[in-house]
Amino acid sequence: MARKKKLTYRDAGVDVDANDLMVERIKPHVRSTFGPRVLGRYGSFAALFRLDSDEKRFPTNYREPVLVACTDGVGTKVLVAAAAGRLNTVGIDLVAMSVNDMLTCGAEPLFFLDYVAIHKLDPAEIEEIVSGIAEGCRQAGCSLIGGETAEQPDIYRPKEFDLAGFAVGIVERKRLADNAPIEPGDAVIGLPSDGIHSNGYSLVRRLVFDRARLKVDAHIDALGETVADALLRPTRIYVKPVLALLRHYQRKRVVRGMAHITGGGLTGNIPRMLPDNCRVVLKRKSWPVPKVFDWLESLGADPADMHGTFNMGIGYVMIVRRGFADGVIRQLHEAGQPALPIGVVRRGKPGVEMK
Repeated sequence: MARKKKLTYRDAGVDVDANDLMVERIKPHVRSTFGPRVLGRYGSFAALFRLDSDEKRFPTNYREPVLVACTDGVGTKVLVAAAAGRLNTVGIDLVAMSVNDMLTCGAEPLFFLDYVAIHKLDPAEIEEIVSGIAEGCRQAGCSLIGGETAEQPDIYRPKEFDLAGFAVGIVERKRLADNAPIEPGDAVIGLPSDGIHSNGYSLVRRLVFDRARLKVDAHIDALGETVADALLRPTRIYVKPVLALLRHYQRKRVVRGMAHITGGGLTGNIPRMLPDNCRVVLKRKSWPVPKVFDWLESLGADPADMHGTFNMGIGYVMIVRRGFADGVIRQLHEAGQPALPIGVVRRGKPGVEMK
């Protein structure tokens, strides 16, 4: 009877040598996000982050610190990235989805961790993904202090991968964004999106690839760019300008509520910050809708469904005290973030009206 060959981990589809090479390739990207509050050495079993610091550049030493944690992914947008062979922008999306969420509490992102699951570990591909994650962390002002890459050929097909991200931030308890009650008459401020961002891609892919049968490198005359350019534009990260605004209005508590416009669109996310006696009336014509949404509608998207699926050009919403809208918009513009008035709070059942 023939003796069966002894199996190795590599025979099972996992390449430990490729993992070691990958760790070295991503090292400069990860370390580029480190500040003096990151302790320990790169590659250890756990990451260390100092909460307080005596350094002048950090206004820390908190009185009532509240830790804020978020986790999210990029959804089926990763399938578009894989098809296009363009892997760096979804790393920015990954960071944006968590840090923009925690920003709604008024929190400053401190650090981020990633999880990459992939069919076959290619060090160059992982480096491209992590370079995007590091770029997102730099935009958000947080440190990429750890992560995990899982080679799983039995779960993912060739060229397939998935991403998950985990962010931790901090805010003083008295500075929590929901400490100031929203009232009828408050102004609604919209911060423009950079396009589709990272939600609704199951519908987008059905329209673009199944119905229209377009390829990722096809040129879209209506947009003046390719399918990949339109669909892989990363999510805007709002952290730095919004935190600058909150610091400017520390005493007046002008900002009463904030919402990150993700899955569910404007109609699904704005009510999440409203009290039981308030609703929001949005002026439909008060902001420009990016052409990409008109294009998706032309491919067959239901117009009545789009405001409950996509951000429709507004990626982040703030509710501010009446009389302060102009000042808030000016402060955001000075911080490099466009903003515009898009509606008002009225008394009524929580929800969103479009007028």
